[in-house]
Formats: sequence, structure tokens, C-alpha cells
Amino acid sequence: MARPRFGLIGTGFIGRTHAIALNAVGAVFAEREAPVCDLLADSSPAAASQAARALGFARSTGDWRDVMADPAIDVVDICTPNFLHREMALAAIAAGKHVYCEKPLALTADEARGIADAADAAGVTHMMGFNYICNPLLQAAREMIAAGELGEIYAFRGSYLEDYMSDPAAPWTWRCKRELAGSGALADLGSHLINLAHLLLGGIARVQGDLQVVHATRRDPVSGERRAVENEDIARALVEFGSGVPGTFEISRVATGYKCGLTFTVFGTKGTVEFDQERMNELRWYDAAGPAARSGFRTILAGPDHPDYRPFCPAPGHGLGYNDLKVIEVRNLLRAIAGEAPAWPDFHEGARVQRVMEAIEHSAATRSWTEVPA
Repeated sequence: MARPRFGLIGTGFIGRTHAIALNAVGAVFAEREAPVCDLLADSSPAAASQAARALGFARSTGDWRDVMADPAIDVVDICTPNFLHREMALAAIAAGKHVYCEKPLALTADEARGIADAADAAGVTHMMGFNYICNPLLQAAREMIAAGELGEIYAFRGSYLEDYMSDPAAPWTWRCKRELAGSGALADLGSHLINLAHLLLGGIARVQGDLQVVHATRRDPVSGERRAVENEDIARALVEFGSGVPGTFEISRVATGYKCGLTFTVFGTKGTVEFDQERMNELRWYDAAGPAARSGFRTILAGPDHPDYRPFCPAPGHGLGYNDLKVIEVRNLLRAIAGEAPAWPDFHEGARVQRVMEAIEHSAATRSWTEVPA
């Protein structure tokens, strides 16, 4: 399959990022032939046709089932609201197609595990849309931790703070309804933080969580009525990794002033490394071995010596952007489809993230430490 043919479902913000990446990956990574942007599905034929022209797709449809039924499509790319992921992923798997799905994989951990098992049984490639971990500097941080440059790791601190729902006048959306979104801030933002923590330090064994709804109701933009917010605005958790390392999580969709506050700090006996997505081309490192008179954090700028940066730019410090991380993610997917590298994060990672989210919710309800199922 030299040029896999993609069928994209959904053309909102995240669907556009996928389309940009599909169109750009062949130009950025010279060794990779560009995939074919073949069929695009949206909520109506008119919307799909307009989006296909704008996003570089050859054909369009107002019915996502056409993507599954079309024998020309090799890969189904799911960029729809959360409640649609399971049905679409299972339909694509049943049709024998590779599946690329945005997070979260499903609304529950059991659903997510079922999707992952079905994909394995069908022998198709499956990958999740966790693009933040594709940042070359996060790969560098992982290498530093694995190589022992920070010494013995003894703590993790992570957060993902945004303010897109901080205004009490912001309207009610599908993200506020349990049967459409699943959890709230956890599903939308916390899933990224959990995946990032898995990348750096491995699996999470147990959690103690707390959930908070800040704005209990919001105005429905259609009816004008006040509707209940059925999931959390803020999630906090103490976590313990399988290695025994303790950590803290803070996740909020109402953190006034924060736009993409995905951050982490990893503390070790020989040093500390920290990162802030709002300054995504900087990694801060403290080396405890230096002389006291020269001690302090140093800033490492992203550059061509870090994995996957050079194909975008030969000069350090010029920086990558959010959409560039999607380009790297799509390259990883194409490698996996070609059998050149394992697919990760795959649907099993999506299910593992879902289990951590569910454990945090269970812990918050029972006010107790909760084990994360293996």
C-alpha cells in the first residue's frame, strides 16, 4: 500500500488539523509518499462538499457510513464528537480498514477495551490522536529520564489548564452532557495529560481523585433554557505510578487565563526537567551536579538535533507548532500501516487512559484510593 487512501469523518477544529497533516506529511518527510485525501464525510452533503474543496479531498458525502462501505478507502480517520467514536471505529474495523481516532476512544473503559480487542482481532492498524507527545522535546525528556540523567525519579507534577468554559455566560454544548461527552475536563484535557505521563514514567497503578463542577448550569443556545452541566469542570488527583513514583494531576476547563496549559515537572535525585505547552519549543532542565555558584535551570530550545525537528527546519530555535505535531503523528501512523514501526499510542493506550480517567471518577465518588485495572 504505497499511498493509503483516507476517509476523514468530521471537519471541525480537529478534523481540519488532520486534513492539514495529511496534506503536509509528504512534503515534510521526504521519505514518505503522501497519502491520498480521498473521501470526506460531514453532517450534510453541502457541508461535506464545501469542506472537501477547502481541505483537499477528492470526494465528499453527507453520510459517514459511505466511508466504511467504500472499498477504495484504506484508513478511516475519526474526528467527531466523543459519543460517535465507538460506533464509527467498530464499523471501520468490521470493514477491514485501519482506524485513526481522536481521543477519547470511547465513553467508558469497557467500550474502549472492546474496540481495541476488535481491532486486534481484525488485524488492522489502530492509532489514537494524542499529538502532544509527538513534540521532539518531549521525546528528548523521555530519553533523559530513561538514560538516568535525572537520577532516581521521585515525583511527577502535571497539569492541563484551559479557560474555554471559564465564562459563566459561555453556552451549553454537547461537552456538558454525559451521554455525549463522557467525562468533562478529564476526557477533553486530562486524557492528554495521562497519555503524556504514561510516555514519561509508564503506567499508573492507583489514584485518589476529586471532581468539581464550577458552573452547574449553562444556557442552551437553541432553546434559551438553562441546562445542567453533567460532568466536571475541574479534576484533581493524587496518582501513584506502577514504579511507585507519586504524582499530582490538575485538570481544568475553567482556568481563567490559561489557553493550553499542559505542563509537567519530573523531579529526580540528579536533576529536574519541566515543560509548558504554551512554550512548546522550550524544555527546562536543572542539573544538580553543577557548582552551586552556577546552579539554575537552563532552557533547551527545540532544534534539528532533536528527533523529527529537522524535516521542518534546519535551524534551532525557530520552533514548531501544534499542526506540526499532527504531521509527525500522521507520519507515525503511515509507518505503522507500512509495517515499519509499531503503532503507538494505539487503541490499547486509549483504553488504558480511559481506565485511569474512570478510576479518578470512581475515587472521587467513593472518597478513597482506587486501583487502576490492568
